[in-house]
Amino acid sequence: MPERVVRIAEEVSALTKARLREVAGVAATTKILAINADIEAGRAGAAGAGFGVVAKEVGAVADTVHHLSSTLNQQLAPLVDELASLGADLVQQVRGSRLADLALNAVELIDRNLYERSCDVRWWATDSAIVDACEAAGAGSDGAEAARAAAYAAQRLGVILSSYTVYLDLWVTDVHGRVIAHGRPERFASVVGTDVSHEPWFRNAVATSSGADYVVDDVTTNPALAGATVATYATAVRAGGQERGEVIGALGIFFDFAPQAHDIVTGIRFSAEERDRTRVMLVDADHRVLASSDGRGILTERFDLTGAGGGTGGSFTARSGEVVGYAQTPGYETYRGLGWYGVIAQRPQTG
Repeated sequence: MPERVVRIAEEVSALTKARLREVAGVAATTKILAINADIEAGRAGAAGAGFGVVAKEVGAVADTVHHLSSTLNQQLAPLVDELASLGADLVQQVRGSRLADLALNAVELIDRNLYERSCDVRWWATDSAIVDACEAAGAGSDGAEAARAAAYAAQRLGVILSSYTVYLDLWVTDVHGRVIAHGRPERFASVVGTDVSHEPWFRNAVATSSGADYVVDDVTTNPALAGATVATYATAVRAGGQERGEVIGALGIFFDFAPQAHDIVTGIRFSAEERDRTRVMLVDADHRVLASSDGRGILTERFDLTGAGGGTGGSFTARSGEVVGYAQTPGYETYRGLGWYGVIAQRPQTG
């Protein structure tokens, strides 16, 4: 509807200018005829005197019409142009506001999803099977006992994964960063024994101050999980499952990010015409594209949000002519979020 208003204003402007040009042309033609008639009246002498008076009056009327059309064009054209410009600005504002609202909806959806991940990891780290496996893996423990505890922990992780299908795998490590159990050995056979001591998620997890804390790693691909794109949440496993217990290991949970994020960025409701010229994205705090409705640039592209001017939400028109709506995560419940943005870029309508 707003686009239609702008098109009507543009059509009115073009039509008005065209008709005023036609009026000016008629006035000019009439003026020429009046001049010619005056000349012929002069040649006719006294017999043409009356006709000469009429010719002069016709010329005066032509001058008046030309003056009126010229004045009307000078007064009306800027107003019509301003109306078209204001209409175009209004369209941009309306579209930008809508896109910003939809972008906020997208980032809120992923944040609500990730909030649950932050709860899961802290809860599961207190599970007795996981705690027992980490304690049995400690120095001085019997090897057979450690193996039994790890096997039971793996079984328990498998049960969890059967209900929580948004995860690719769950890993339990000892305090040194060696994976001692995970939930999908049938799918990822070489995980046990993997050294993750160099991984940021492990180092940060064992450095947490209490069981109420957790860490989250950057969205990235994990070679040990067949190169899948994952969001990794982790926390320390503590002696006795106590909040302030000694750190005896770590739990890392691998959220299957790609399909969940894809559902969000492709699930925003647009008409078929809009969808063809619209790109919906989730980007991180550094503007790296994490998910995109067109599948382009994932984990490799940094989207230009320079036009945002550092704001947390709004819209701007990019140099390409695209209207960009964006919104930074407000967080959800106790989850403050990671500074991610929902971003929607829409090309102008053509035709």
